[in-house]
Amino acid sequence: MKKIFLYILAGSLCFSACKKDDDVETYVEPEDIAVQNNYDDQAIQKYLTEHYLDSQGNIKTFSSTDPADDNETKLSAMSPVTLPSGVVYIIRNGAQPDPGTTIGATDITRIMMKSQTALAADNDGNVTFISYSDFFNTIDGTGSPLIDPKFYYIADQDPLITAATTDVAKQKNYYMIEGFSEALQKYKAFNKADDENYNLQGVILVPSRAAFARDAHYNYTGYSFRNRTFIFNFQVYKTEARP
Repeated sequence: MKKIFLYILAGSLCFSACKKDDDVETYVEPEDIAVQNNYDDQAIQKYLTEHYLDSQGNIKTFSSTDPADDNETKLSAMSPVTLPSGVVYIIRNGAQPDPGTTIGATDITRIMMKSQTALAADNDGNVTFISYSDFFNTIDGTGSPLIDPKFYYIADQDPLITAATTDVAKQKNYYMIEGFSEALQKYKAFNKADDENYNLQGVILVPSRAAFARDAHYNYTGYSFRNRTFIFNFQVYKTEARP
């Protein structure tokens, strides 16, 4: 009988723990998009206090148990800049090209990056990012820069647009993450070969309103980007003017 009671208690605790985990991951879309925008801004600020950059510029999460990262600098203390669109960008000291090449709005870009999307949600008064998913990760993937991504720029003559069968797919904003394009032009490009090692030069956080918000968008990864904030950790290896 005592063993049965212990099994029931253990099962009960397991259920409670599972339920708590499920609650943490719960996302309910706010009816008012202004509420989502506010959640995005709050979650971005929280993210900046919970993360730092390692020696190669990779975003890392502070550990609550390992003191090894106690002296690392929070992203929030690295002079983040907030644009009127809500986009936040950080230019990493000591990791910029000198003199570098100005990045044009229509340039062909070669970018080494790790990028994710996440939902900003309010769970019992705690607004934070949940439901992270990968976007593009060339560092842990091919090890080569991403060449001319459509989410940075797409031309009117691009086959994706000219062959589109719906009106929405004929629009540039169906493909482009406008907040990313806006912020990337605040940096300068290197002139590095594709096989050179990386030293990431910055971070860009694009709230959903500066990405796809609740609009239809191109199917980049098989997942919906509705209400999702984008987090980019990158280095621009090279740019060239588009012919």
